[in-house]
Amino acid sequence: MKEIRFHGRGGQGAVSASNILANSAFIEGKYVQSFLLIGAERRGAPIMAYTRIDDKPIRNRSQIYFPDYVIVLDSDLVAVVDVAYGIKQSGMLLINSDKPSSEFVCRSDIKVFSIDVTSIALKYKLGNPTAPIVNTSILGAFARISGEIKLDSLLETIMEFAPSKPKENALAAEEAYMKAGELIKT
Repeated sequence: MKEIRFHGRGGQGAVSASNILANSAFIEGKYVQSFLLIGAERRGAPIMAYTRIDDKPIRNRSQIYFPDYVIVLDSDLVAVVDVAYGIKQSGMLLINSDKPSSEFVCRSDIKVFSIDVTSIALKYKLGNPTAPIVNTSILGAFARISGEIKLDSLLETIMEFAPSKPKENALAAEEAYMKAGELIKT
């Protein structure tokens, strides 16, 4: 089973990202779960969402404590939340940031990737400059770096379930997928 934890702020689309990721894996024939940790439900408040993906039915209904992957939609959260907490050895941390991954001091037993998906989201007018919606962009990067889902499945899900601007969201995910390919090479 692969477990993914999302860190974001209310209104950034972390919950939608978790749902889109789960649906993308589902259409590939996998079993999935997607859920939110209920906390302060207000725009801008730190939130966590979770996704589980497996080849067999998932019986575990608990919160995810030891994720394989952590996806951070807002790099400012790194200063207030221990986003690397519990990541399994050889796990991956993916951070939306224009800073290089070396700027994020982290455990040596996990891989850290940073990619500026905010600029991609703004290019496609997803959200606005003060509140960009980066969820589909970061999922494109996640698909490329992790290999857990196929780009085609992700794009199909985005086109069907994006609450607004499905074409722009799909284009943003595809661009981030391509840009993430450069991170893998380095």
